[in-house]
Parts: sequence; structure tokens; C-alpha cells
Amino acid sequence: MRTRYPVIAIVIVTAAAALWWARRPDPLPVALAQVDRGTVEATVSNTRAGEIEACRRAKLSTISGGRIEYIGVKEGDTVTAGQVLMRLWNDDQAAQVTLAERQRATAQKRVVEACSVAANAAQEAARQRRLHARGFVSASAADKADTEATARQAACLTARADIATAQAQVDAAATNTARSVLVAPFAGTVAKIEGKLGEYTTPSPPGVATPPAIDLIDETCLYVKAPMDEVDAPKIRPGQPVRITLDALPGQTFPGTVRRIAPYVLAIEKQARTVDVEVDFDDPAQARGLLVGYSADAEVILQVQADALRIPTAALREGNSVLRYDAAAGTLEERPVTPGVANWEYTEVRDGLAAGDRIVTSLERDGVQAGARVTPDPAAAPR
Repeated sequence: MRTRYPVIAIVIVTAAAALWWARRPDPLPVALAQVDRGTVEATVSNTRAGEIEACRRAKLSTISGGRIEYIGVKEGDTVTAGQVLMRLWNDDQAAQVTLAERQRATAQKRVVEACSVAANAAQEAARQRRLHARGFVSASAADKADTEATARQAACLTARADIATAQAQVDAAATNTARSVLVAPFAGTVAKIEGKLGEYTTPSPPGVATPPAIDLIDETCLYVKAPMDEVDAPKIRPGQPVRITLDALPGQTFPGTVRRIAPYVLAIEKQARTVDVEVDFDDPAQARGLLVGYSADAEVILQVQADALRIPTAALREGNSVLRYDAAAGTLEERPVTPGVANWEYTEVRDGLAAGDRIVTSLERDGVQAGARVTPDPAAAPR
């Protein structure tokens, strides 16, 4: 009778164990990534789309308003520095230039006349002094000749000053004429023309923005201007390497270098406060053919750690720990780690893991915690 009790107990325990085994939850499928070695970069990127800018761009307008009389270019034309692009009707100003030039010519002729008379008067005064020395003329006659020579010399100098005045009048009239003429300040391409022959154009009054008459772009020098979050701005320095990408050219990356960081924070209503960063293309030839205004992204590389032990950043939990997969037990264990250089894709691990360890990246799934029974998810792409 006594021998039955141990047998019954063993049967009960075995049945209970079998029942628990049958009813235990299935292992959770989780996505795993293998700890490996590779390059990890610390980077910052623009918060809003940047854009391609021209090193030289001029939105030109005439200084004075008037009717368009001449347009010497069309959109897309390449122009040289100093080339006349547009001219307003300025016949009245041209007439003022002609009048001033003729007044200058008259003044020049008066100089010839006045200075010739002054030269003769000087010769006569010298002759009178010699005659006076010999006693042939009186002292008063010699003095009178000297006075006449001095007066004639003053008239000559006055005539010369009149030339300078006349030249200033010519320059002033020419300046007024230039106010109605648009000249290319540098060689470039005409991007946009506002206005047509016979139309009236006016310059922008203070505080009121109006379209420029001609938009001129120098396409030989391009750069990227990208707005960076004010929190990231202190990390950026001129000379740091940059990866430039363009929405218009997916899959292509252009190397660049930080040229300048704006000395102020740009605050736009309902947008993050940003700092503009200017980036040069390392190879200007690669930028040829890009259009000014293309949207662009700039990823500034702050620090690079080569051959680092790394994990996907998505696997890092709050408090700097990960869930390591124990293949023998089929469970998860929490491992504290010491992170190093990091970006949105990878984080360097300085301590806590070894190459080849497998860790969970699907932390958002219910039940994924230390001690949980799991199995690798065959649907998840291995990393």
C-alpha cells in the first residue's frame, strides 16, 4: 500500500508538468540583429530642406522708373560683365549729356583764348620792365603791364576751372542716364526677365518687394544652404565633411565641406529655430548642370569611428541596455552597454557585448522583455 503513494505522486507531478508544457505560451517571434564591426559616424542633418544657391546672384532693377525702350537679352542667355541688358527711355537725359558736353567744349575753347591772352600779357609785362630798366618808359607803365599780366593769368586759371565744372556737369548728366540702364555686374545667365518693350517699370520702394527686372545668376559657382536646428549648430565647424543629397537626383551623393555658419538664429513663425549652414561642393565640376533652387539635404559628419563594435540604434533601450538572445535557453537577457559614437542607424558599443552576439531590434512588440521565451522571426530581415 505504501509503495503506491510515491508512484501516484510521480504520476501527478508528471501529469501536471505535461499539462503546463502543453499550455505554456508559444515563444514570441522577434527580430534579431548580430553585433558586428564597422564604421560608425556621428552626424547632424538639416531640419528643413535646404537648396542649391549661386555664389553670385543679382536681382537687378533700374534705379529710376520709366518705359522700357530696349531689352538686349532673353531668358537663358549667357552675358558678359558690363553688357547692357535693359534700357529705359532716356532721350531727355541723353540731351542733358549732349548739352553738358558742348558746354565743356566751349569752356575748353575759352581756355585757349584766355591763356593765349595771358601769355601775351606776360610777355608785354616783361618787355615793359626791360624798357623801364633802360629808362625808356615810366615805372607806372611797367606796373600797369604787370597788373594786366596778373589779371590775364587769373582769367586763364578761371577758364581752366570752368572746364572742371563743365566736366562735372557731364559726369552728373551721364550718371542720371546710367540710372535708366541695366548693366551686367558679372558674367552669368539670365534666369528671369520681368517686363516687355513699351511697358513701364518702377524700382522697389522702401519696404515693398517687387519682382526684379532681370534675375542674373552665375552658374559657375554653386553651394548648398541648409537650415540646421539651433541645438545642433554648436557642433558644426567650418571644414567639416558633408554628404549632399538632392531630391532631384535620388541615389547620388556629393561630397562637400562646411564653408560658413550663419552668426544668428533664424526664427520663423510655426517653425523650429534654425541656423543656416553653407556647404561647398568638394568638386565644383560635379555641381555643373545643377539648377539653382534644387532642394538639397546636408549631412554634416561630426565624428568617425572606424572598425567599431556596433549595434543598430533601434536595439538600444532607455538606460543604455539591450536584450541579448540566449540561443541555448531560447530566452532574452538584459545586458547593460556603454555606447559611444552614434547616429540614427548604428551605435558604437564600447563595453557589454561581443562580436557575434544577437540582440533584439523589435522592442516595440508586446511581451518582449528580459526572461521572455522568444524565437527568431523568419519574416524579419537578418541584419
